[in-house]
Amino acid sequence: MIIFLSLRLSYNSPDSEKLSSYECGFDPYEDARNVFDVRFYLIAILFLLFDLEAAYFFPWSISISFFTMDGIYGMIDFLLELLIGYIYTYKSNSLDWN
Repeated sequence: MIIFLSLRLSYNSPDSEKLSSYECGFDPYEDARNVFDVRFYLIAILFLLFDLEAAYFFPWSISISFFTMDGIYGMIDFLLELLIGYIYTYKSNSLDWN
């Protein structure tokens, strides 16, 4: 009921400035629906994968003295899987733009 009343009773005055796309003060010079290369998305995903593991390394390095052997084995397993993924990425030339 509240949503319906707010849509019916609100003051709406669209103009060309409000409806234009924001381009840092410049007029848009290209179509917004350009096709990106798939390699762009692959590099972005690989960046997230290989860069954000630092979020695991920092807390692990601070609290390593409190770990049991299961925790150490778990981190070694994580490091090995990360290394295997990096080797696979390097061997398949996924990081090359050519």
